[in-house]
Amino acid sequence: MAHPRITVLGVQPGHPPFRIVEIDGEVVGKAKTVTDVLDAAAMAGITVHDLDDPDAVRWVGGDKFTWKPDKEPTTKEPTTKESTTRP
Repeated sequence: MAHPRITVLGVQPGHPPFRIVEIDGEVVGKAKTVTDVLDAAAMAGITVHDLDDPDAVRWVGGDKFTWKPDKEPTTKEPTTKESTTRP
């Protein structure tokens, strides 16, 4: 298996979540969709015929369908019982 020129790193939390795209080991930008990955490749003069081809694209932390983090950060809001004090 050849070393792919394109690497798409794991999903980063954000609004919206995104993935970092590297081409030839250099960070070239963020991708929020598969189209963004294809656009980055095209800007580098790379034509991708098959996003599932491991010789073309290396997906880290999920495949081309993974665009949300494993766990969304949550903020705990106090419930009525937690927010009241007892005398």
